[in-house]
Amino acid sequence: MAGASEHRLSFETPIHEMELRLSEMESQYAKNRTGEESPRIAEQIRKLRRELASLKREVYSSLDPWRIVQVSRHQNRPQSRDYIALIFDQFLELHGDRAMGDDKAIVTGLAHLDDLKVMFVGHQKGKNLAERTACNFGCAHPEGYRKALAKMRLAAKYGLPIISFIDTPGAYPGVTAEERGQASVIAESLMAMSQVRTPIVCVVIGEGGSGGALGIGIGDRLAMLEFTYYSVISPEGCASILWKGSEHAPKAAAALRMTSRDLLSFGIIDDIIPEPLGAAHRDHREAASNLKSYLVQALRQLKTLPLDDLMEKRYQKFRNMGVFHEGLPPEANGQA
Repeated sequence: MAGASEHRLSFETPIHEMELRLSEMESQYAKNRTGEESPRIAEQIRKLRRELASLKREVYSSLDPWRIVQVSRHQNRPQSRDYIALIFDQFLELHGDRAMGDDKAIVTGLAHLDDLKVMFVGHQKGKNLAERTACNFGCAHPEGYRKALAKMRLAAKYGLPIISFIDTPGAYPGVTAEERGQASVIAESLMAMSQVRTPIVCVVIGEGGSGGALGIGIGDRLAMLEFTYYSVISPEGCASILWKGSEHAPKAAAALRMTSRDLLSFGIIDDIIPEPLGAAHRDHREAASNLKSYLVQALRQLKTLPLDDLMEKRYQKFRNMGVFHEGLPPEANGQA
């Protein structure tokens, strides 16, 4: 993706250096396409492309949880509005919560996904400082969740499936949000999404932090893009509580077990959507293509289910999460 090198992550340095060499060689080849050195340069370019692909595969196949968090926050990573432009044939944005205002941290609207009419709900962080400030860096206020909830109820009224994109470090934690009922509106959203009678597909496309993520995260399918996280708290927040300093965030990220692979193994999510080689910030179109294929397949499967069966499966899905047994371990019982 053009511009990805402007915001490089530390572990990506070898990749960026090789990309720079490749770019220089391709420029040289373009200038001397008819020269005697042309065949040799072309072969070097092919070899370097293979080496670059191999390096990306090696680096991204072994990322630790903290590096996955860094990738999920990459400034060039596609956000909800990017995916809207690349995935949907039409999109009509719907604004406002009919009470307080229009929170730009949550985007809602009607859309066409191939031959399917859907209701879209998703977080938006913004790309530059002005956008990020307007979107509050993806941290929604109560009016954002009320807006999402109103549009989801509208979708159920007209039999439209719902698509939800999650990308937030958490709901806005300020005093003004608490005064306007942040906790209660998120709780109301959780209850309503568990009961709304239409198919819901939720996808974590970047950060999935705290109740702000869960507030639009109850659905019949919950998937994560490959290099994202979904957690009750951010690594920095966890580190500040447990180790009294955000510098312990890498340790917290590992302890939280919040990557897509971890959550799939725990049965919290249903699917992992693969990202392009080198992650989504390098190729928005391929990332969108993979995401669109998943959404179409999931919605077509869900639409075949009778609504009563859909609701029962949704209930059982979340009822079965976090199963545990109480009591002493066997060795303790033996000592009693």
